[in-house]
Amino acid sequence: MPHLRRLCTYLILLVFLQFLFSGSVSAQQFYLKGVVYDSTRFFPLESVTVLSSAGRGAVTNAQGKYEILVNENDSVWFSYLGKPTQKYAVSAIQNETQFDISLQITIPVLKEIRLKPRNYKMDSIQNRLDYAKIFEYEKAKLRPSVSSAGVGFDINEIIRMFQFRKNKSMLATQRRLLEDERDAFVNSRFNKGLIVRLTGLKGGDLDTFIMLYKPDYDFALVTPEYDFQLYIKKAFEDYQIRKKAGELRREE
Repeated sequence: MPHLRRLCTYLILLVFLQFLFSGSVSAQQFYLKGVVYDSTRFFPLESVTVLSSAGRGAVTNAQGKYEILVNENDSVWFSYLGKPTQKYAVSAIQNETQFDISLQITIPVLKEIRLKPRNYKMDSIQNRLDYAKIFEYEKAKLRPSVSSAGVGFDINEIIRMFQFRKNKSMLATQRRLLEDERDAFVNSRFNKGLIVRLTGLKGGDLDTFIMLYKPDYDFALVTPEYDFQLYIKKAFEDYQIRKKAGELRREE
């Protein structure tokens, strides 16, 4: 009996220690938040990569804001146009909900010009409205119809089935419009503005890079923003290697 009591006491103590340890581990994780500015601390920076020593990553949005899950013993650093900052120890950060920093980058201020921005979603909706008949087109199918004469087939559907040329043209136009819509979606994500911010490419190099590394629709559709920007950075590294080796001249 004494042995059984000691065993039960040991098991209870072990369970308690495991619970205590798991609680302390989960308490060590939290979200580090803030805004990244340029050197003037007036303009927020978009597409700045935020990385932690634990391997996690995030990207600043259009307002320069970021949010990344960290541990108390992590370090974080920021990278913009391939230039990383120093590492900041998370334990030394006083306010984890407002860790704002400025990078040594100056945003040129130009005279304000108001333009109507292109919006992929609005363009897509308008395109669907303009070509509603084509997008909603379906192949003719024989459907039974009921009339006073009895059950038969819809004569209009029978006529449509034999309009081969028109049907083929409608389906071809529908496929082309769908392909154009998908291509516009890819271009909205894999756009020149984002590529220039991440790589600094210009002119012919920029056009060649887009031609070689433009992703397909499925990849652009499901890939999160951080991973999508990481793909562009990795593609840029590959582009530099191939260009240095002279492979791009041979392909041209």
